[in-house]
Amino acid sequence: MLDPQFDQQFRDACGGLICGVDEAGRGPLAGPVYAAAVILSPEYPILGLNDSKKLSEKKREALYDVILEEAVAYCIASASVEEIETYNILGATYLAMTRAVAGLSKAPALALIDGNRIPPNLGVPAQTVVKGDALSESIAAASILAKVSRDRVLKELDAQYPQYGFAVHKGYGTAAHTAALREFGPCPEHRPSFLRKILGGNT
Repeated sequence: MLDPQFDQQFRDACGGLICGVDEAGRGPLAGPVYAAAVILSPEYPILGLNDSKKLSEKKREALYDVILEEAVAYCIASASVEEIETYNILGATYLAMTRAVAGLSKAPALALIDGNRIPPNLGVPAQTVVKGDALSESIAAASILAKVSRDRVLKELDAQYPQYGFAVHKGYGTAAHTAALREFGPCPEHRPSFLRKILGGNT
């Protein structure tokens, strides 16, 4: 269980609202990268928040709905495969995070960013939190929104491209996914720069 005082110390320090920011989908071979920004109310805590990777899919889906209902503000954003190829995965992740923060209906006094890098041009003061999704309720909530949103998109892609098994591996480079790539080649939702080691010059 996450300690609510972790976030509260940042609210006290900045004297205003804080948002948690996290991403999902930096590592997969296919699909967009997602980010979310969430402002939680200290008066109405959401029970069960944790790093999205430590929760079951069923629990993530249930918490997703609670976060949307209870959050003071939230925004879910993404960067496309084309943007990943244009700006590289780090640049595209920054882009998704910046879009998520910019899309909040209330402006936070401080953004808590999971990891050790602050996106340039974020537009608000920010603080990095290494392994923040296991420490901060706000970042954990953002990790859940980003993860669930991206997983839903990969399930939709599975219906379009059933030969790859996107619904199972969510685009990650599993043995089955790699085998499907070698058999069928990439689809438009694959990230060409991520496939060079697998397919060589065929991307």
